[in-house]
Amino acid sequence: MTTQTQATDIRTTSGQGRLYDSVLDTVGNTPCIRINNLAPDHVQLYVKAEFFNPAASVKDRLALNIIESAERSGALKPGQTVIEATSGNTGIGLAMVCAAKGYPLVVTMAESFSIERRRLMRFLGAKVVLTPKAAKGFGMYQKAVELAEANGWFLARQFETDANADIHESTTAREILGDFEGRRLDYWVTGYGTGGTVSGVARVLRKERPQTKIILSEPANAALVTSGIAQERGPDNSPAVSHAAFEPHPIQGWTPDFIPHVLQEAIDNSYFDQLIPVPGPQGIEWSQQLARREGILTGVSGGASFAVAMQIAKAAEPGSVILCMLPDTGERYLSSPLFEGIPEVMTDEELELSKSTPGNQMG
Repeated sequence: MTTQTQATDIRTTSGQGRLYDSVLDTVGNTPCIRINNLAPDHVQLYVKAEFFNPAASVKDRLALNIIESAERSGALKPGQTVIEATSGNTGIGLAMVCAAKGYPLVVTMAESFSIERRRLMRFLGAKVVLTPKAAKGFGMYQKAVELAEANGWFLARQFETDANADIHESTTAREILGDFEGRRLDYWVTGYGTGGTVSGVARVLRKERPQTKIILSEPANAALVTSGIAQERGPDNSPAVSHAAFEPHPIQGWTPDFIPHVLQEAIDNSYFDQLIPVPGPQGIEWSQQLARREGILTGVSGGASFAVAMQIAKAAEPGSVILCMLPDTGERYLSSPLFEGIPEVMTDEELELSKSTPGNQMG
């Protein structure tokens, strides 16, 4: 299906009908956008574009609720330093929240994740402590625990905290119900990092839209859930060891080298109807296709979820409606394999265009 309609009238806007007291009040209410050019003709395929959050990822929701839940409980004291282990998006979200609320932030992150992420966190005022690539996600997690215990800092614990899935239950799921009220929603497709999105949204869909099939995905070469191997945990539900089925993969933000406790809820309660592994190169390919064919800029994790959504769409019954989560923006991956082959200098074709008219030519 290809959409090439011409606008007959100029677009207008009228504001949102409110003024915001803080950037934090703009978290959530992200749009569901129809896919027009890539989707098979016999289905309706939508994406929930989480890059419309103020720090450009789904993790803004989690970051905000971790801090506000800790404020309500008294676990986080005024001016106390916050620390967390993250592949980037949670850290960026936390950096935004901590900047707005006045908390110092320290992030631990494996050196293998994209440079843009650490620079964005530092730009927002956070300190970033890098851990060795060989230590994987478990290594950056251990470093965060060590620093929290040594300094009396508040450990955000995104992989274990109830605040994670709770915010998706109260916001993401409710937005989906509202946007599809009175409409079909046959499939909802998502990947997992911490597991908060699938656990929180599935709590609501299982009760209020039980006909909606929930499709979960993970990297094909790091298929931890598919392996059936249980995660060893400590007494506080933290991971005790790196998972045996893990291998490094290019889908940043997905699947650390352990099964998070937050995700375990979805596993134990059979919150997903199908689990579909996806190769990392497919995530890269479909992210590029979304950019070039739909004008939608998302990262490798969004491309990976979309690859699975396209697989579901092609096999779905005519008239089916599918919603796919896009966790973040593609700009977070400029130094990653997603942008390999995208030149910084003019291509031969661009040079020819430059030379086709006499003025202002580059050599």
